[in-house]
Amino acid sequence: MKQFYKSKSLLKLSFLFAVLFSVISVLNSCNNDDDDEEFTDHIVKFEAKIITNGPTPAPTPPVTGNFKAVVTQIGTSPSTTFNPTGTTWSTGDQFVSSSQSQLNLAANAVLPYADSELIVNIYVDGELAKTNKVVGSGEKNVSTYYSFLEL
Repeated sequence: MKQFYKSKSLLKLSFLFAVLFSVISVLNSCNNDDDDEEFTDHIVKFEAKIITNGPTPAPTPPVTGNFKAVVTQIGTSPSTTFNPTGTTWSTGDQFVSSSQSQLNLAANAVLPYADSELIVNIYVDGELAKTNKVVGSGEKNVSTYYSFLEL
């Protein structure tokens, strides 16, 4: 009977040590977490412009280019705008967390003259972060990206 009592006490004591070891391990691992890599919010704006240029004096009526599509992507969420009007398109200010890691902007337009320009800009916190342009006539595509990752 004594031996049975000792083995039961030993089992209880072993279980207690196992639980205590588990709790200490979890608490210790939480203490070692480095939360220095905080994500921050940024104000982002996408912009696409058509600069017609062309002959001087300008023809009457004026000839302008036109957008066919503009695509933005924040992280993994794309958004497409088909046939936007005007020669300047923009999203306005958007709050974006740096955890999204990458921003993409692409535009497709029909340009009228050989020296016409299609320009895409990405602004981060009010400053021009990335830009790209294409020059020519006919249907043109241009894209750019910005990454929050610091390698």
